[in-house]
Amino acid sequence: MEMIWVLRIFFAVVLGSMLWVTTWASSQVSLFAIPRSVGAHPWFIATLLDAYWGFFTFYLWLAYKEVTWLSRMLWFVAVVLLGNIAMACYCLVQLCRVPTNTKIEQILLRRDPAAAWIPASMIVLAGTVAWVAS
Repeated sequence: MEMIWVLRIFFAVVLGSMLWVTTWASSQVSLFAIPRSVGAHPWFIATLLDAYWGFFTFYLWLAYKEVTWLSRMLWFVAVVLLGNIAMACYCLVQLCRVPTNTKIEQILLRRDPAAAWIPASMIVLAGTVAWVAS
């Protein structure tokens, strides 16, 4: 199997699982109802910081690939708000735009911007969901 297909499947599973677990968690309790004892727990803080450093590390690669400041800013907001959901979307966009025999180096290093409407629509959707959930 070509590596591009493996990566497409992987990021589709990441996206699907994150959408499923987020939907499930939202149906159980509001994101804004996290008890203070959980939000102030040292391991919660450490895990959150670890996740966001990972998001920012991924974003540095994304910012290199994107050529406009508008797109970079929109993707930054999408990654900060949606984390792995936005990251999986970005990777799927990049992977679905190339033939299956493309070398990984071309995907990692080629500056091939994604459309700015993609992160913009994710930001609007995230804001709408947060507004409905509050």
